Amino acid sequence: MNGKAVAALMKWYDGNRRVLPWREDPAPYHVWISEIMLQQTRVEAVKPYYARFLEALPDIASLAAVSDDALMKLWQGLGYYSRARNLKRAAILIMEEHGGVMPADPEELLRLPGIGRYTAGAIASIAYGLRAPAVDGNALRIWTRIHADDRDISAERTKKEITAEIADILPEKPHAAGRFNQALMDLGSMVCLPNGEPACAACPLASCCAAHRAGREQDYPVTAKKKPRRIEKRTVFVIGDDTWILLRRRPDNGLLAGLYELPSVEGHLNVKEAKRFLAGLGIGAVRITPLPPAKHIFTHIEWRMTGYRIKVDEWASFFQADTGLIPAGKQDISTKYSIPSAFSNYMLYIG
Repeated sequence: MNGKAVAALMKWYDGNRRVLPWREDPAPYHVWISEIMLQQTRVEAVKPYYARFLEALPDIASLAAVSDDALMKLWQGLGYYSRARNLKRAAILIMEEHGGVMPADPEELLRLPGIGRYTAGAIASIAYGLRAPAVDGNALRIWTRIHADDRDISAERTKKEITAEIADILPEKPHAAGRFNQALMDLGSMVCLPNGEPACAACPLASCCAAHRAGREQDYPVTAKKKPRRIEKRTVFVIGDDTWILLRRRPDNGLLAGLYELPSVEGHLNVKEAKRFLAGLGIGAVRITPLPPAKHIFTHIEWRMTGYRIKVDEWASFFQADTGLIPAGKQDISTKYSIPSAFSNYMLYIG
């Protein structure tokens, strides 16, 4: 990509840029929160979460002070909850070490939990106007198509090399690099698409794209084959009555750490095994009803679940004893407890 191509891309961006709430007010905090939310999540899905998050936590100080449960509830539905935990950890460090002001230097940003090379470049270039690359999947796809580049973009070495190559062509005027980075984001989201046929006829870079000239747009980018997901079987229990439901907090480490779940156990239990498991929790079921199977896909794991609806009529022991189970009212579920979407199919059976 040469200077002429950079100018063509910037002109296209000025006429076609997406209007997004974090762009209209690109304060460092806004850019940071939006970029973390946008990891693994579509733009349209992020918008309501972003608005709700900023309403509750309008600045770094409020994020640093928020309780873990309140933070997880705000993040519920976005997945990858470690991202939210890292946001709070970083906010605390910013308050303690930077006087509550997010650093501008990409190298300083990289020292904050949850901020990688791309996010650091986005904050530095978009919020602070610095000449820093922000190379995400869109940029990697566009770059490898333009150059018919067969390097594996899943390799860290490739990402570092392409980031350095893009850094060399960034425009030098203040804030121009931020516009260039956002132009690549939008071109990749609107024109140089990852799945299906790219809209090459609308692309300002078509004339300099080697993959397009060869009719091989979909041969790029090149990525190594992913390992197959590990399959895990689980049995999920919807335990309650018309007023209360039992939840359990997951361990502080591992998958879905620290979040609340419907009680579950590894394996697919039959009715006899399910009753034995419930008895171990001190639960005598009044009625046990099998529920349909469900599936949830994480990055490297796939849960294949079966479930049971358990009707109980005695709650006193759960309020008085340390059973590890939490009686939650229906209002609490909607406002207080963060329950991962992995359990969403079974949450439909509450009440």
